[in-house]
Amino acid sequence: MADHEGLSSHHQQPWLHEMCICVDGNATALSSRTGDVDAHAGHGLYVDDVRVLSRFGLEVDGVAPAPVAHGASGATAEFLLSARNVGDRGPDPTVEVRRHRRLTPGGMVERVEVTSRAGRAVSCRLVLRLGSDGAEIADVKAGRVGRPAVPAQVDGRSASFTLPRHAATVTFAPDPVSLAAPGDAVEASFDLHVEPGATAGVEVRVGTRRTEPSVLDAEPGSAAVDWSAVRARADDPRLEHLVGTALDDLRHLLLRDPADPRDVFAAAGSPWYLTLFGRDSIWAARMMLPFGTELAGGTLRALARRQGTRDDVDSAEQPGKIPHELRRTAYRDPETGLALPPVYYGTVDATALWVSLLAEAWEWGLPEDEVRALLPGLHAAVGWLTGPGQPDEDGFLKYLDTTGTGLANQGWKDSGDSIRWRDGRIAQPPIALVEAQAYAVEALRHAGRLLDAFGEPGGAQATAAGEQLCHRIGRRFWVTTDAGRYLALALDGRGRAVDGLGSNMGHVLGTGVLEEDEAALVAAALSGVELHDEFGIRTLGTGNGGFNPIGYHTGSVWTHDTAIAAWGLAREGFRTEACSVARSLLGSAEAFGYRWPELYSGLPMMGRPSPYPASCRPQAWSAASAGALVSVALGLRADAPSGVLHVAPARPQPFGALEVGGLRFAGHPFSVAVEESGEPRVSGLPEGLHVVVE
Repeated sequence: MADHEGLSSHHQQPWLHEMCICVDGNATALSSRTGDVDAHAGHGLYVDDVRVLSRFGLEVDGVAPAPVAHGASGATAEFLLSARNVGDRGPDPTVEVRRHRRLTPGGMVERVEVTSRAGRAVSCRLVLRLGSDGAEIADVKAGRVGRPAVPAQVDGRSASFTLPRHAATVTFAPDPVSLAAPGDAVEASFDLHVEPGATAGVEVRVGTRRTEPSVLDAEPGSAAVDWSAVRARADDPRLEHLVGTALDDLRHLLLRDPADPRDVFAAAGSPWYLTLFGRDSIWAARMMLPFGTELAGGTLRALARRQGTRDDVDSAEQPGKIPHELRRTAYRDPETGLALPPVYYGTVDATALWVSLLAEAWEWGLPEDEVRALLPGLHAAVGWLTGPGQPDEDGFLKYLDTTGTGLANQGWKDSGDSIRWRDGRIAQPPIALVEAQAYAVEALRHAGRLLDAFGEPGGAQATAAGEQLCHRIGRRFWVTTDAGRYLALALDGRGRAVDGLGSNMGHVLGTGVLEEDEAALVAAALSGVELHDEFGIRTLGTGNGGFNPIGYHTGSVWTHDTAIAAWGLAREGFRTEACSVARSLLGSAEAFGYRWPELYSGLPMMGRPSPYPASCRPQAWSAASAGALVSVALGLRADAPSGVLHVAPARPQPFGALEVGGLRFAGHPFSVAVEESGEPRVSGLPEGLHVVVE
């Protein structure tokens, strides 16, 4: 998701770090800490990537209330304000204004309440001003925020707007004493009389309906999963706060597949990416497998329905390839030159990750008939991994954008400057990323086991291809620099190992590619001072040329990247290092109110990480990283076809004594309690399912 680059000084991407954001599927609301919406700051209520509200403010007797506190989680946000111009005189505020915001399917409900603590009744006029410009979210993201307002139609009790692909209606309860549309906004006035200790309020409802179809007319999917039983209580109380907030956010990032609304997937993140992204949605589902397979199943099917069937240069589609992203319309940014079709396949890793998600969902208990229905997609994915995905005779997965308008880098670090040599030079394409090769090895081995288990042909060939690729990685990707011996980021267009020191190697851990001594070298590099700081794993080492602690992929800390590194360390048996990384990640969550952004600067400012101002929040694979932390602590490994659950808790536990409820294995709920020493107790599984403690 690197189309943040190249903005001119005249068009700057809005910064998100100080906004209050709530989300529900295809709708997201961005506002100031007062709850006000200002188009010029990038705020708005967006539905299907169209800005439905570009203005929403309130005044009490002609004065905007002062902010006191605010908070958001999932689909709701609350704002506490003080109307200091009314009520009793003196230093104490006596009239408070609360805004209770809740997103609904395709819209929003907001309750504005005025409460008096004054010694006598307060009479005041509440004025709400709302407007819409119908801006496309891509234009807002690119900093083009000066779109004229859309005229409103007012009938005395409600207002409506005609927008691109949508019609919007605003209603009020009670009816306003006056409703007009002077200038560029609807103005609704209410006369309130509030006795001491009492509250008077107004409700505003914003609703939309689609007037034109798009590629992804998806409805919210929060009701499709039930994570209400999930609890994580630990000696470290921060873990419980994190898991609760993360699951609430992730649940409200879910979308229903319009091709089959029974299936849900995680939209990548608010506000810019409320849509299906191959690797983001897959990783989110993968990290949430210990809490059920519904999200994994929906994600697998949604992507399989859109799996490539033909060769198309403009969209980067190839037979068997899993798509990178869907957008509701074509995306074009004249500032960056990026121009993507609504369905874009420019990803080197999503296909392998899809295969691994299918295999691991099966191991966690995805029903056999659901797995069998996806086997044609598995065959096609293996065909891409062993065919078009390897364009050269050296047998590595590579990418090269030949259009000049697609993504220059097509791994998860997809900004143009992310793959660097140790001296800071940018590697030249075509690029073969180290983690993409490791994903492919893991996927081909998974595919071999799945195909054999279901009596399908091709299992032996897939396994053999995985072994051959694994051997090639061992021969070509190891480098030695002043930072020691470690895995290179990639091979460049001339087949040379790009020796930049980066976090990519963390994704190789646990894939089965590394020998024990090799895994130890990677663990040492990840936990060394260049990459591991107080709040996570840096994307690029501090001694690497081009290091920037607030660079998008050149030294910042990404939540999911750090979580994957911790998970990989635990899978390889480096529990001490895994726990250290997990604790650093939990420390960062506290600094962001337990609502992880997609990335941040790990270099502390007064003991706290610094925000990356344009970071999406909430973001799917960041929120799902809470599941990865639980997996690190408990060491869960599933084998539902054999009826065996493996539990290998960290010893000692990274968060102290821990109890996690709401876990699911083979469709059955269970819980795990672990003493601080690491001794586990598993409860809730029926007879016939066995627990092996390692």
